[in-house]
Amino acid sequence: MQLCAAMLFIPILDVFAKLLGQALDPVEVTFMRFVMQILLMAPLVIWTRQWHVPAGTLMMQFARGILLAIATVCFFAALQHLPMAEAISIYFVQPLILTALSALFLGEQIRQRRIIAIVIGLFGVVVILQPSIVIFGAPALFPLATALAMAGYVTITRRLAGRAHPFQMQFIVGITATIALGATMLIGQMFDLAGTGFIMPNAQQFEWIIYMGLVATIGHIFIVWAANNAPASVLAPFQYTEIISSVILGYLVFGDLPAKTTILGVCIIVGCGIYLFHRERIAAQEDRQAGR
Repeated sequence: MQLCAAMLFIPILDVFAKLLGQALDPVEVTFMRFVMQILLMAPLVIWTRQWHVPAGTLMMQFARGILLAIATVCFFAALQHLPMAEAISIYFVQPLILTALSALFLGEQIRQRRIIAIVIGLFGVVVILQPSIVIFGAPALFPLATALAMAGYVTITRRLAGRAHPFQMQFIVGITATIALGATMLIGQMFDLAGTGFIMPNAQQFEWIIYMGLVATIGHIFIVWAANNAPASVLAPFQYTEIISSVILGYLVFGDLPAKTTILGVCIIVGCGIYLFHRERIAAQEDRQAGR
Protein backbone atom coordinates (compact mmCIF):
# COMPACT_ATOMS: atom_id res chain seq x y z
CA MET A 1 0.00 0.00 0.00
CA GLN A 2 2.81 2.43 0.90
CA LEU A 3 4.71 1.68 -2.32
CA CYS A 4 1.59 2.02 -4.47
CA ALA A 5 0.88 5.41 -2.89
CA ALA A 6 4.45 6.51 -3.61
CA MET A 7 4.40 5.29 -7.23
CA LEU A 8 1.10 7.00 -7.98
CA PHE A 9 2.27 10.17 -6.21
CA ILE A 10 5.83 10.63 -7.52
CA PRO A 11 4.88 11.39 -11.18
CA ILE A 12 3.39 14.65 -9.85
CA LEU A 13 7.02 15.55 -9.07
CA ASP A 14 7.87 14.87 -12.73
CA VAL A 15 5.13 17.28 -13.85
CA PHE A 16 6.61 20.15 -11.82
CA ALA A 17 10.14 19.22 -12.92
CA LYS A 18 9.08 19.30 -16.58
CA LEU A 19 7.37 22.68 -16.09
CA LEU A 20 10.46 24.09 -14.37
CA GLY A 21 12.71 22.59 -17.04
CA GLN A 22 11.13 24.84 -19.64
CA ALA A 23 13.14 27.75 -18.18
CA LEU A 24 15.73 26.32 -15.74
CA ASP A 25 18.66 23.93 -16.24
CA PRO A 26 18.25 20.37 -14.87
CA VAL A 27 21.03 20.69 -12.27
CA GLU A 28 19.38 23.79 -10.79
CA VAL A 29 15.94 22.14 -10.73
CA THR A 30 17.43 19.10 -8.97
CA PHE A 31 19.35 21.33 -6.54
CA MET A 32 16.13 23.13 -5.60
CA ARG A 33 14.32 19.81 -5.16
CA PHE A 34 16.88 18.66 -2.58
CA VAL A 35 17.05 22.03 -0.80
CA MET A 36 13.32 21.67 -0.23
CA GLN A 37 13.85 18.13 1.02
CA ILE A 38 16.33 19.38 3.65
CA LEU A 39 13.95 22.11 4.80
CA LEU A 40 11.06 19.66 5.09
CA MET A 41 13.01 16.84 6.74
CA ALA A 42 14.98 18.90 9.29
CA PRO A 43 11.99 19.47 11.67
CA LEU A 44 11.08 15.76 11.48
CA VAL A 45 14.66 14.69 12.25
CA ILE A 46 14.82 17.09 15.21
CA TRP A 47 11.36 16.12 16.48
CA THR A 48 12.12 12.37 16.35
CA ARG A 49 15.74 12.89 17.53
CA GLN A 50 17.22 11.00 14.59
CA TRP A 51 20.61 12.72 14.61
CA HIS A 52 22.53 9.64 15.79
CA VAL A 53 23.83 7.86 12.68
CA PRO A 54 24.07 4.08 13.21
CA ALA A 55 27.62 2.72 13.01
CA GLY A 56 28.66 1.60 9.56
CA THR A 57 25.87 3.39 7.68
CA LEU A 58 27.20 6.92 7.07
CA MET A 59 29.17 6.21 3.87
CA MET A 60 26.30 4.15 2.47
CA GLN A 61 23.91 7.04 3.19
CA PHE A 62 26.29 9.45 1.43
CA ALA A 63 26.44 7.08 -1.55
CA ARG A 64 22.62 7.00 -1.66
CA GLY A 65 22.59 10.79 -1.88
CA ILE A 66 25.09 10.92 -4.75
CA LEU A 67 23.29 8.21 -6.71
CA LEU A 68 19.88 9.82 -6.22
CA ALA A 69 21.28 13.20 -7.30
CA ILE A 70 22.69 11.66 -10.49
CA ALA A 71 19.46 9.77 -11.19
CA THR A 72 17.32 12.88 -10.65
CA VAL A 73 19.47 15.17 -12.81
CA CYS A 74 19.42 12.65 -15.66
CA PHE A 75 15.66 12.18 -15.44
CA PHE A 76 14.91 15.90 -15.22
CA ALA A 77 17.19 16.43 -18.23
CA ALA A 78 15.21 13.75 -20.08
CA LEU A 79 11.92 15.45 -19.21
CA GLN A 80 13.12 18.61 -20.96
CA HIS A 81 13.07 16.69 -24.26
CA LEU A 82 10.91 13.57 -23.91
CA PRO A 83 7.22 13.09 -23.10
CA MET A 84 6.69 11.75 -19.57
CA ALA A 85 5.43 8.39 -20.84
CA GLU A 86 8.55 7.73 -22.95
CA ALA A 87 10.92 8.83 -20.18
CA ILE A 88 9.33 6.68 -17.47
CA SER A 89 8.99 3.71 -19.81
CA ILE A 90 12.72 3.63 -20.59
CA TYR A 91 13.48 4.14 -16.90
CA PHE A 92 11.58 0.97 -16.00
CA VAL A 93 14.48 -1.19 -17.05
CA GLN A 94 15.65 -0.35 -13.50
CA PRO A 95 14.16 -3.47 -11.82
CA LEU A 96 16.03 -5.65 -14.31
CA ILE A 97 19.30 -3.86 -13.55
CA LEU A 98 18.49 -4.13 -9.84
CA THR A 99 18.26 -7.90 -10.16
CA ALA A 100 21.78 -8.01 -11.63
CA LEU A 101 23.17 -5.66 -8.95
CA SER A 102 21.53 -7.72 -6.21
CA ALA A 103 23.54 -10.71 -7.39
CA LEU A 104 26.78 -8.70 -7.41
CA PHE A 105 26.41 -6.81 -4.12
CA LEU A 106 23.78 -8.65 -2.05
CA GLY A 107 24.87 -12.18 -2.89
CA GLU A 108 21.55 -13.16 -4.49
CA GLN A 109 21.59 -15.94 -7.08
CA ILE A 110 20.54 -15.35 -10.68
CA ARG A 111 19.37 -18.54 -12.33
CA GLN A 112 19.23 -19.14 -16.08
CA ARG A 113 15.55 -18.19 -16.39
CA ARG A 114 16.22 -14.82 -14.77
CA ILE A 115 19.11 -14.12 -17.13
CA ILE A 116 16.83 -14.84 -20.10
CA ALA A 117 14.15 -12.53 -18.64
CA ILE A 118 16.71 -9.72 -18.20
CA VAL A 119 17.88 -10.10 -21.82
CA ILE A 120 14.29 -10.02 -23.13
CA GLY A 121 13.53 -7.00 -20.93
CA LEU A 122 16.52 -5.16 -22.38
CA PHE A 123 15.12 -5.92 -25.83
CA GLY A 124 11.96 -4.11 -24.71
CA VAL A 125 14.10 -1.07 -23.90
CA VAL A 126 15.61 -1.22 -27.39
CA VAL A 127 12.09 -1.27 -28.88
CA ILE A 128 11.34 2.01 -27.08
CA LEU A 129 14.75 3.57 -27.62
CA GLN A 130 15.05 3.09 -31.38
CA PRO A 131 12.32 5.54 -32.49
CA SER A 132 12.94 7.74 -29.43
CA ILE A 133 16.60 8.28 -30.34
CA VAL A 134 15.61 9.10 -33.92
CA ILE A 135 13.05 11.67 -32.72
CA PHE A 136 14.69 13.08 -29.58
CA GLY A 137 18.38 12.22 -30.04
CA ALA A 138 20.82 11.52 -27.19
CA PRO A 139 18.42 12.73 -24.43
CA ALA A 140 16.50 9.47 -24.96
CA LEU A 141 19.43 7.77 -23.19
CA PHE A 142 19.06 9.90 -20.03
CA PRO A 143 16.32 7.70 -18.49
CA LEU A 144 18.63 4.71 -18.98
CA ALA A 145 21.29 6.51 -16.93
CA THR A 146 18.59 7.23 -14.34
CA ALA A 147 17.75 3.52 -14.19
CA LEU A 148 21.40 2.59 -13.60
CA ALA A 149 21.81 5.13 -10.78
CA MET A 150 18.45 4.26 -9.20
CA ALA A 151 19.27 0.54 -9.22
CA GLY A 152 22.37 1.36 -7.18
CA TYR A 153 20.31 3.62 -4.89
CA VAL A 154 17.73 0.90 -4.23
CA THR A 155 20.46 -1.72 -3.66
CA ILE A 156 21.99 0.44 -0.93
CA THR A 157 18.54 1.23 0.50
CA ARG A 158 17.90 -2.50 0.84
CA ARG A 159 21.17 -2.93 2.72
CA LEU A 160 20.22 -0.09 5.06
CA ALA A 161 16.65 -1.30 5.65
CA GLY A 162 16.00 -1.59 9.38
CA ARG A 163 19.37 -0.06 10.31
CA ALA A 164 18.60 3.65 9.86
CA HIS A 165 15.36 5.60 10.34
CA PRO A 166 13.61 6.76 7.11
CA PHE A 167 13.61 10.41 8.29
CA GLN A 168 17.36 10.32 8.89
CA MET A 169 18.03 8.59 5.59
CA GLN A 170 16.10 11.17 3.59
CA PHE A 171 17.69 14.08 5.48
CA ILE A 172 21.23 12.83 4.80
CA VAL A 173 20.33 12.16 1.16
CA GLY A 174 19.14 15.76 0.88
CA ILE A 175 22.32 17.21 2.42
CA THR A 176 24.61 15.02 0.30
CA ALA A 177 22.79 15.75 -2.95
CA THR A 178 22.57 19.49 -2.25
CA ILE A 179 26.31 19.78 -1.58
CA ALA A 180 27.19 17.69 -4.66
CA LEU A 181 24.84 19.64 -6.94
CA GLY A 182 25.90 23.01 -5.52
CA ALA A 183 29.52 22.12 -6.26
CA THR A 184 28.50 20.99 -9.76
CA MET A 185 26.87 24.35 -10.47
CA LEU A 186 29.94 26.24 -9.22
CA ILE A 187 32.26 24.16 -11.39
CA GLY A 188 29.82 24.48 -14.28
CA GLN A 189 29.89 28.27 -14.01
CA MET A 190 33.69 28.25 -14.03
CA PHE A 191 33.95 26.04 -17.11
CA ASP A 192 30.69 27.03 -18.83
CA LEU A 193 29.24 23.51 -18.72
CA ALA A 194 25.85 22.98 -20.35
CA GLY A 195 22.94 22.20 -18.04
CA THR A 196 24.55 23.71 -14.92
CA GLY A 197 23.43 27.33 -15.17
CA PHE A 198 21.57 29.18 -12.41
CA ILE A 199 18.66 31.57 -12.95
CA MET A 200 16.77 33.07 -10.02
CA PRO A 201 13.27 31.50 -10.15
CA ASN A 202 10.25 33.76 -10.37
CA ALA A 203 7.25 33.57 -8.02
CA GLN A 204 5.44 30.90 -10.08
CA GLN A 205 8.58 28.79 -10.31
CA PHE A 206 9.20 29.05 -6.56
CA GLU A 207 5.67 27.75 -6.01
CA TRP A 208 6.37 24.78 -8.29
CA ILE A 209 9.65 24.14 -6.43
CA ILE A 210 7.79 23.98 -3.10
CA TYR A 211 5.24 21.52 -4.52
CA MET A 212 8.06 19.48 -6.09
CA GLY A 213 9.89 19.26 -2.77
CA LEU A 214 6.75 18.20 -0.91
CA VAL A 215 5.91 15.45 -3.39
CA ALA A 216 9.50 14.16 -3.59
CA THR A 217 9.98 14.05 0.18
CA ILE A 218 6.67 12.34 0.95
CA GLY A 219 7.05 9.88 -1.92
CA HIS A 220 10.55 8.75 -0.96
CA ILE A 221 9.62 8.40 2.73
CA PHE A 222 6.86 6.03 1.61
CA ILE A 223 9.40 4.06 -0.46
CA VAL A 224 11.78 3.66 2.49
CA TRP A 225 8.92 2.67 4.83
CA ALA A 226 7.77 0.09 2.30
CA ALA A 227 11.32 -1.32 2.04
CA ASN A 228 11.42 -1.63 5.83
CA ASN A 229 8.08 -3.45 6.03
CA ALA A 230 8.13 -5.93 3.13
CA PRO A 231 10.65 -7.92 1.07
CA ALA A 232 11.73 -6.57 -2.31
CA SER A 233 10.21 -9.52 -4.19
CA VAL A 234 6.77 -8.53 -2.86
CA LEU A 235 7.15 -4.80 -3.44
CA ALA A 236 8.86 -4.67 -6.81
CA PRO A 237 5.90 -5.42 -9.14
CA PHE A 238 3.97 -2.51 -7.62
CA GLN A 239 6.59 -0.09 -8.98
CA TYR A 240 4.92 -0.38 -12.37
CA THR A 241 1.87 1.50 -11.11
CA GLU A 242 3.98 4.62 -11.70
CA ILE A 243 3.47 4.15 -15.44
CA ILE A 244 -0.28 4.58 -15.02
CA SER A 245 -0.12 7.97 -13.32
CA SER A 246 2.72 9.13 -15.61
CA VAL A 247 0.65 8.48 -18.73
CA ILE A 248 -2.46 10.13 -17.24
CA LEU A 249 -0.61 13.22 -16.00
CA GLY A 250 1.46 13.51 -19.18
CA TYR A 251 -1.76 13.59 -21.21
CA LEU A 252 -3.71 15.92 -18.89
CA VAL A 253 -0.92 18.50 -18.42
CA PHE A 254 1.13 18.29 -21.63
CA GLY A 255 -1.19 16.51 -24.07
CA ASP A 256 1.31 13.65 -24.56
CA LEU A 257 0.30 10.10 -25.42
CA PRO A 258 2.74 7.15 -25.59
CA ALA A 259 3.74 5.89 -29.05
CA LYS A 260 2.82 2.35 -30.14
CA THR A 261 6.46 1.26 -29.84
CA THR A 262 6.50 2.62 -26.28
CA ILE A 263 3.42 0.59 -25.36
CA LEU A 264 4.97 -2.56 -26.87
CA GLY A 265 8.28 -1.98 -25.11
CA VAL A 266 6.56 -1.33 -21.78
CA CYS A 267 4.59 -4.58 -22.10
CA ILE A 268 7.84 -6.50 -22.68
CA ILE A 269 9.67 -4.80 -19.78
CA VAL A 270 6.78 -5.13 -17.33
CA GLY A 271 6.20 -8.75 -18.29
CA CYS A 272 9.87 -9.61 -17.73
CA GLY A 273 9.98 -7.66 -14.48
CA ILE A 274 6.93 -9.40 -13.05
CA TYR A 275 8.33 -12.77 -14.11
CA LEU A 276 11.62 -12.01 -12.33
CA PHE A 277 9.85 -11.14 -9.10
CA HIS A 278 7.67 -14.25 -9.41
CA ARG A 279 10.81 -16.38 -9.71
CA GLU A 280 12.33 -14.63 -6.68
CA ARG A 281 9.31 -15.54 -4.57
CA ILE A 282 9.46 -19.16 -5.70
CA ALA A 283 13.21 -19.29 -4.92
CA ALA A 284 12.59 -17.79 -1.46
CA GLN A 285 9.90 -20.39 -0.73
CA GLU A 286 12.25 -23.18 -1.85
CA ASP A 287 15.01 -21.87 0.40
CA ARG A 288 12.64 -21.78 3.40
CA GLN A 289 11.44 -25.32 2.73
CA ALA A 290 15.07 -26.49 2.49
CA GLY A 291 15.74 -24.84 5.86
CA ARG A 292 18.29 -22.38 4.49
